Amino acid sequence: MRQSFFLAYKYITFHKIRSMVLIFSIGIIVYLPNGLKKLINESEAQMVERAKSTPLIIGAKGSSTDLVINTLYFQQEKTENITMKILEEVNASGFGYAIPVLSMFSARGFPIVGTDPDYFNFRELSLVSGRWMSFVGECVIGSAVAGKLNIGVGDSLVSSPENFFDLAGVYPLKMNVVGVLDPADSPDDHAIFVDIKTNWVIMGLGHGHEDLTNNYDPTVVLQRDSNVVKAGAKLYIYNTINLENMDSFHFHGDMDSYPLSSLIFVPKDHKSATIFRGRFESGEFTQQIIVPADVVNNLLQSIFRIKQIFNTVFILVGFATILILALIVTLSIRLRKDEIYTMFTIGSSRLKVAEIIGFELFILIGCSVIFAGVLYLLTGFFVEDFIRNFII
Repeated sequence: MRQSFFLAYKYITFHKIRSMVLIFSIGIIVYLPNGLKKLINESEAQMVERAKSTPLIIGAKGSSTDLVINTLYFQQEKTENITMKILEEVNASGFGYAIPVLSMFSARGFPIVGTDPDYFNFRELSLVSGRWMSFVGECVIGSAVAGKLNIGVGDSLVSSPENFFDLAGVYPLKMNVVGVLDPADSPDDHAIFVDIKTNWVIMGLGHGHEDLTNNYDPTVVLQRDSNVVKAGAKLYIYNTINLENMDSFHFHGDMDSYPLSSLIFVPKDHKSATIFRGRFESGEFTQQIIVPADVVNNLLQSIFRIKQIFNTVFILVGFATILILALIVTLSIRLRKDEIYTMFTIGSSRLKVAEIIGFELFILIGCSVIFAGVLYLLTGFFVEDFIRNFII
């Protein structure tokens, strides 16, 4: 038997290209249904876990799926905004507390998420280096952002313009990185967190500029009286916030009307959550309140249907592969007619020839299974990318 295995091994290594093609082909067929199942199961587990850990989400009426995706995964779907006044009203209800989320902009391909310190406590996030943001213009970045951009505490990020063709748009804001989050295996790893006011500055609702008190340049100061100084387009607007110009940053208008993407509402208990949801159902609040877990479960139902279709396809492809493998073995035996005749001539029995060919198949299928197992183990590293690219 050992001699048969040796001859089979030598035959496979002699025909390297054909053997490698067979190993990769069979391995991929074995891997695909199992790898897809692993991706979907782990994606489902991560999505459901994050949704279940978020009790309620409040946002403007519209697509509940877009609202959940924007709030939980920061995909910045086009949803209507709510206002700061809603945050105050919700907190005044006494049924729990709300965490503001404003996700509209990005920097170097990563979403900029405006929130407050309660968010980090709620998600149980911690820092691996640096400190939490304390001032407008500071940011804390996720571990994936730090790794992919190769930046850390002391570096800076510049917000990307929302529309390159908007000539009246706001200036990009240079944000100082003051902290890096510990890896959390969640969308928080791929986000840039700032104070809500920082996002408002990016929107153009707040800004800082040079002091006009002692500036008498007629191209800068268009009108001056005892109460108002009107400046022209030549006025220099700061695009970075530091200790020297921080006091010059200010906001115009009623801040109660300033936008938020959504609110994460954390009720005191189940009874408070039920009563509070009833106030939305009764029309006391004009916004919508949703349970993220219900929305995510509905979204995953579509994924399961796709999974069933893929499984059917893989079964058919696997059956076709088995037939092709049988054809290859049959043709191989025909092509090796002279070789097999020689083996018979020197005294080999039919059983010995079948044993050699059987070991060849055993080695090929064994290597294919090992190759499929390696791919299966590597699949776990791509769950986050799979969720972002193919689910949400």
